[in-house]
Amino acid sequence: MSQALLLRHHRPFMAFWFARVCTASGFQMITVAIGWHIYQLTGSVLDLGLVGLVEFLPRVMFMLHTGHVADRFDRRRVAATCQVLQALVAGVLVFSSATDSASRELIFLMAFVLGAARAFEMPATQALLPNVVPKELFPRAVAASASAMQAATIVAPALGGLLYAFGSLWVYGPTAVLYIAACILMLGLSSSQQPASKAPANLENLLAGIRFIRSRPDILGAISLDLFAVLLGGATALLPVFAKDILLTGPWGLGLLRSAPAVGALLMSFWLARFPIERNVGRIMFTAVGVFGVATIAFGLSTSFWFSLAVLAVLGAADMISMVIRGAFVQLHTPDEMRGRVSAVNGLFIGASNQLGEFESGVTAAWFGTVPAVVMGGVGTLIVTGVWIRLFPTLAKRDKLH
Repeated sequence: MSQALLLRHHRPFMAFWFARVCTASGFQMITVAIGWHIYQLTGSVLDLGLVGLVEFLPRVMFMLHTGHVADRFDRRRVAATCQVLQALVAGVLVFSSATDSASRELIFLMAFVLGAARAFEMPATQALLPNVVPKELFPRAVAASASAMQAATIVAPALGGLLYAFGSLWVYGPTAVLYIAACILMLGLSSSQQPASKAPANLENLLAGIRFIRSRPDILGAISLDLFAVLLGGATALLPVFAKDILLTGPWGLGLLRSAPAVGALLMSFWLARFPIERNVGRIMFTAVGVFGVATIAFGLSTSFWFSLAVLAVLGAADMISMVIRGAFVQLHTPDEMRGRVSAVNGLFIGASNQLGEFESGVTAAWFGTVPAVVMGGVGTLIVTGVWIRLFPTLAKRDKLH
């Protein structure tokens, strides 16, 4: 029955899915290029972390407004506008590469603009998905939608690393094309699927998403678990250091390392789309976060390129389980007129765990060394998992998503 329903809704969902593939591919390619570019220019692991911080700052600065915009205006057009802005960022980097005028300051500025565009794009696209598929198919759609990002993450970083061997221009150019393609696909979705809120842009409505999450302990526990676990355990920002100095590979190896978590995540997303998790969701989510921490420790201690790829794949699969459970749970328990604002707060937590986690990794690597920083981060993830089980017992014991 569910498969038949999915087929009836496949056209808008597939357009949405391919738009996600394009924008995720563009982001992965431009991230690989920016990371390698800044490390070439400065040779500083701290600058690698600062790039993540600069990308994260717009999520904090505009958090209240990004959710309101997603609830007040056509979510398709909001997402498409953000994709055009990201294409312009890639265009500026194309020009600076072609004229050999790229600088540390320019890359930081473009990272900020890129982060601002993604800050507005994320809540709009997250809030749009429940309007694309029926409610009974939403958990499957979350897994399938997540697979778009993971499919892109497998190919795009490796392709970006390979193209970078010919020069940064060869990465930034295709990235701009991908963002334009995503914009066209997003605008092709039916506008009738956007139920816009008419709430005025006052402080009370801007803070509604925060109040809603605070009033639901299980939702607060789910998204804060991701924040602190990935904040401590994320080692993405340090992959250029591992590729160049520890695993003794080049840009192509960096691309494969960035792709490896997505291989595990994509395979897991296919499994979850076919066999969604329906029972023991709390216990499974916490177990997945624990596996994420163990895999992080194993990666930090590895000196083998192929073993590193393997544990990164396990890390990605564990993260996908947690992400699908958390994403479906939050969206299913949020009224449609508030999904943009709640997604904006959730996006801040995700951004903190990723971009701010990159900054944390860069700082701890500068203080203690690259390998100790990653290992300590993995241990921190395990500690957070145990603490959160005690702080949010009803979440840990939750049986079903609904």
